[in-house]
Amino acid sequence: MTIRLIMMASAFGTLAACQPALPESGAGAPGQGVGFDTSDSARAQLDAPLTVQSQTLRSSDQQNQAVTSEMAQVAATVNAQTSSIANDTLAALGNDVARTSVEAGRQVVNASPSNPAPVAVNNAGISDENDFGAVSGRHSIESDKARIAENRAQYAVVQPTALPSRSGSNQLNVVAYALETQHPRGTQVHRRLGFASVARTQRNCAKYNSADDAQLEFLTRGGPTRDRLALDPDGDGYACDWNPAKYRG
Repeated sequence: MTIRLIMMASAFGTLAACQPALPESGAGAPGQGVGFDTSDSARAQLDAPLTVQSQTLRSSDQQNQAVTSEMAQVAATVNAQTSSIANDTLAALGNDVARTSVEAGRQVVNASPSNPAPVAVNNAGISDENDFGAVSGRHSIESDKARIAENRAQYAVVQPTALPSRSGSNQLNVVAYALETQHPRGTQVHRRLGFASVARTQRNCAKYNSADDAQLEFLTRGGPTRDRLALDPDGDGYACDWNPAKYRG
């Protein structure tokens, strides 16, 4: 029995020696439980992500500030160039206006929203007949009646008269000849002997600048009854294919 008790005590002692030691609850900072490490290395590890995130935010803010600064510089440059162009344009326009005004003998008036609208003086090209206020001071119903009566008194109707006779009526005219005839081209009306050849007709017609000139020469030389120049071989009275239809309407 004694031996058994000794062996049990020895076993309990061995088990107690193998059990790991538990940390004391008071090892941490006040208010912390078991397992909270309050060493500097542990706190640095916990603060490291916060430090990286803060640095990233600061870097992003710096980039935004740089971009904003560059945009402000570009806007200032554009505004300066626009202002310069506007000033140059106004200066050029001012020079042109000044030059025109000096040449016309008028005083120079620079364009500005504060300037009053220019007033036309002795300008015959501008009428105020549509301005009731201006017209009512110059005219009345009685004056309008008198003016209408005066215009009617000056109105005169010109009666048509007979057309004057054409001087030199004996002179041949291709238009008058076209109106006197009614037959179409190619219809033989006058007798031809048939001695004229096609080659001779073409050669003689080529001497004239137009068919009207050939027809006038044909009528002058005895046409249409005679064809001394072989200009009307088919006897229709029209020389060198002259067409009277264009004068007949």
